[in-house]
Amino acid sequence: MRPGNLKTRIFLDGGDPGETREMLDLFGFVDGQTTNPSLISKNPEARARMERGEKFSESELLEFYEGVVRELAEMIPQGSVSIEVYADENTTAEHMIEQGREMFRWIPNAHIKLPTTAEGLKAAEMAIKDGIRINMTLCFSQEQAAAVYDATAGARKGDVFVSPFVGRLDDRGEDGMSLIDNILKMYRDGDGHAEVLTASVRSYDHLIYALKLESDIITAPFNAIKEWGNKGFPLPGHDYSYPSGNLKLLPYEHIDLKKRWTEFNIAHVLTDTGLAKFAADWNNLIQ
Repeated sequence: MRPGNLKTRIFLDGGDPGETREMLDLFGFVDGQTTNPSLISKNPEARARMERGEKFSESELLEFYEGVVRELAEMIPQGSVSIEVYADENTTAEHMIEQGREMFRWIPNAHIKLPTTAEGLKAAEMAIKDGIRINMTLCFSQEQAAAVYDATAGARKGDVFVSPFVGRLDDRGEDGMSLIDNILKMYRDGDGHAEVLTASVRSYDHLIYALKLESDIITAPFNAIKEWGNKGFPLPGHDYSYPSGNLKLLPYEHIDLKKRWTEFNIAHVLTDTGLAKFAADWNNLIQ
């Protein structure tokens, strides 16, 4: 069962409803789920179809994605399920929001994932005006998180997530967890409408440190949550020290959250490469 003193919401990161069902059977709770094109491409049914040499048409793939998230939503009726729009470097804000409006109708508990790019932030502004809940993904810097805060100004608490990807920063020698710490500190000066969702969690220690930092939400793969659950869902004490090793600490930046999002430097190479990878994994499923 969910620990009574757990403040952080725990989401499962995956595109396989079988894992969600197993987590609920094992531990009795999951607060939400995040999906993306890469995770959908790893769904067992999609993989089996690809192994048979049977790719999807674009409409079939969207129907398949809708079916997956509908199944997830039924299992997590009180939680959130994040659904990602298709976006590459040429996708306009208008096309993103068009997809987002349709996907938002799929289930009653959707958050629509938009990339933290200029077009994605434009789409975010439109989404908030339309009452669409969003999850800004592929965030790798404090300035990107500050831009999300401004682009979504006026949203209700719970309607906006920002997802910093810690594992991908670790991969290039930077301490991704220090970005979580920095964004949480920066957001304390705000009104609380944007919540930090620690994403790209790769390890048990990522999860435990995010709990210590009091991240609003953590999304983690099944194996990381299972390891934590098998240990009895321990919460980090005051003496917990995150083993960052030789990773380079990202320094805190003093940022004015009252600035317009267009004034921030939102460019980041990992956002660009992440966008390209998601698009490639989605396109690989289409005949």
